Amino acid sequence: MTYKRILLKLSGEALMGEKQFGIDNNRIAEYAKEIKEVVNLGVQVAIVIGGGNIFRGIQAEEGGMERTQGDYMGMLATVINGMALQSALETIGVYTRLQTAIEMKEIAEPFIKRKAVRHLEKGRVVIFGAGTGNPYFTTDTAACLRAIEIEADIILKGTRVDGIYSADPEKDANATKFHTISFEEVYNKGLNIMDMTAFTLCNENKLPIIVFDMNTSGNLLKVVNQETNVGTLVEF
Repeated sequence: MTYKRILLKLSGEALMGEKQFGIDNNRIAEYAKEIKEVVNLGVQVAIVIGGGNIFRGIQAEEGGMERTQGDYMGMLATVINGMALQSALETIGVYTRLQTAIEMKEIAEPFIKRKAVRHLEKGRVVIFGAGTGNPYFTTDTAACLRAIEIEADIILKGTRVDGIYSADPEKDANATKFHTISFEEVYNKGLNIMDMTAFTLCNENKLPIIVFDMNTSGNLLKVVNQETNVGTLVEF
């Protein structure tokens, strides 16, 4: 059994691949191939990408820049990433639409829920850029908001870690992986899955989340097919 409609959340940093900055063409081509396999199953796919491989608003604030200005610059970085993924997908024959929360009509459509849903129903991958269009909100929050608006079945958060652990597995060898966990347990254990605004939004709207390793080939397809040995499901 597969999900009917998903929202895939990718970090901007993931697009760097082995680079220190920017976009690794090989990595984004791999992601496009993985997404195409899911689209070929008939699953409706929406995507939100971060911009941390190009610019992060919080880092700008630490350097003395006004937070609002930095956040808008970060939103533009997400549009660059969205355009790159759009190009990679269309190169391999996947129809796409890029919609942005900040209007830039020469390169993307403005976000309109009804149009986004119609694109998904027609089998097009819809990429949402520019976050929520507001400063002080992360792309995690944008992903949750858009998923709720388009009535997605689930959010798939693609990371470099294969799920949620009791501690950081890269720092603690004794960290144990959860195969499933409730929203309440995440709150109680103080686990850092996404920012609290985004996580609370998903909880209040009964939107489940799966955290999985996007960099392992075939994982996205397994998650969409609801194979239980991949990633961690956050449920109610």
